[in-house]
Order: sequence, then structure tokens, then C-alpha cells
Amino acid sequence: MAATSTAEPRRTSGEGAGAAPWLLASPALLLFIGLLLVPLLLTVLLSFHAFDGARGVLPDTTWRNYIEVFSDGYYHEIFLRTGGLALGVTLLCIVFGVPETLILARMKSPWRALFLIVILGPLLISVVVRTLGWAILFGNNGLINNTLMSLGITSEPVRLLFSMTGVAIALTHVLIPFMVISVWANLQKLDPQVENAGLSLGAPPLKVFWRVMLPQLLPGILSGGIIVFALSASAFATPALLGGRKLKVVATAAYDEFLNTLNWPLGATIAMLLLLANVVIILGANRWVEKRFSQVFDA
Repeated sequence: MAATSTAEPRRTSGEGAGAAPWLLASPALLLFIGLLLVPLLLTVLLSFHAFDGARGVLPDTTWRNYIEVFSDGYYHEIFLRTGGLALGVTLLCIVFGVPETLILARMKSPWRALFLIVILGPLLISVVVRTLGWAILFGNNGLINNTLMSLGITSEPVRLLFSMTGVAIALTHVLIPFMVISVWANLQKLDPQVENAGLSLGAPPLKVFWRVMLPQLLPGILSGGIIVFALSASAFATPALLGGRKLKVVATAAYDEFLNTLNWPLGATIAMLLLLANVVIILGANRWVEKRFSQVFDA
């Protein structure tokens, strides 16, 4: 009887301990559901509503909005432009961000902190202020064109404003800190003696980087690439200010449907398709890159 009485409280305390994590996480979970999942669900429901120019949003449900987006070449061009822009910005951030992080890691104490602040500086400034600054630089009479013409590189101003090139440059400047932070966090976990061991065994520096350093940096590059791709694909302020009205991306197209034509269901449809495309592309690219690099490095 004594053994039975002592076992019962232990089982009860175990049940209470199992529920404690859920109770502690419930405020954050409720906040996540209220601020993210509920608006997403309402947006999905809105995308299936019909729309009439005279009566507004109708209670009738329809697939017409999705059929219109999938069948109209205008939206095909917008989605392809957005995907190409996001992919280009991601590649630029990898090309410039990874070497930048490696150089930063090899700097000594005072210079490392200074250059880290310089790299993270764009995150400390409003996105509108940054974009307007790039608009001034990209203008026909801006600093970049004046420098190119004064050096004799070009005889006339290069069209950077209201072009994909200008938007890609500005987004790379804004998003490259996310790549640096991701690779930097992964680089801090590595043992620097591993690289020295490869060099001491006679391997050239490029081969040491490819066979020793890159496989260990790959998780940071992948996580940084996912962040950069998602943010550049859904960017609004930079494409709107630097791209103008004619150079539309998915975010600006959804904005126009919501606030200009007031076709909220079509705007919700565009927004949900952007979210779905982001998730599919990111998951697919993640699996493909991991499989591809595992085959290369195993060989």
C-alpha cells in the first residue's frame, strides 16, 4: 500500500511537467496564430471571392481569380520578372557576401568590429531613405553617371533608374547583411585548424576552400540564400521607387489591385500565389542543392 501511494504522486507530477512547456509557449503560440495564421487564412478565403466593379467584393466563391492569373500573360511576365530578380539578387549576395564574411573573419579586433558595423549599416536605415538615396545616385545627373562620364567610360548617362539593374543593385545592398550574418554565424562554429591542416598537407588554397571550407559553410549559405530570396521576391518599396510604374513585380501588382483598382480578391490571389511560389522554390532549391553538393563532396 505504501508503494502504491508513493507512485501515484510521481505520475501526476510527470503529467504536469509534460504540460508545462505547452503552457509556457502558449502566449507566443497564440500571438503567432493571431498575427500570422489568421490573416493568412482570411487572405486565402478572400482570394476565392468574386468581384464586381460596381458592387465590390461579392459573397460568391469562384476560381475566376486564379484562372485569370494563370491564363494571363501579363501576370506570367510579372512572376517571371520577380523570380529572376530574386534569383539574381540571391546569387549576387552569395558571390559578394561569402568572401566578404571570410575576409571579415580574418580581420583583427578593432577593424573587425568597425567593418561589421559598416556591413550592417543598411539595416539601421529606413528602407525608404535607402531607396531614395540610390535613386539620387542612379539619376542621369547622379554621382555614378557623372563619374562614369568624367572618366570617359561612357559618353552618355547609363540608364540605371527605372531599370532591373538598378533595382537589383539596391536590393543587393539592402539584403547582403542577411547573407553575411548567416555565414558569419556558421563560420564561428568552425575550427580554423581544419583549414590549416589542409594547407599543411600540400593542398592548394582553392582546393582547401572547395573541399574543406565550403561544405562546412554550406548550411549558412543556404539559410542566407533562403532569407535573401524570400525578402527580395516579396520586396515592395525598392522596386516601387526605383522600378517605377512600368517595371512591376508581384508585390507592386498586388498593391495596385488592393489600393488602385480595389479588386481585393485578385490582389489576395496574387499575394497567395507569391507565398506559395516562395515556399515551393525555397524547399525545392534546398533539397536540390543539398543533394547536389553531397554527391560532389562524396566523390
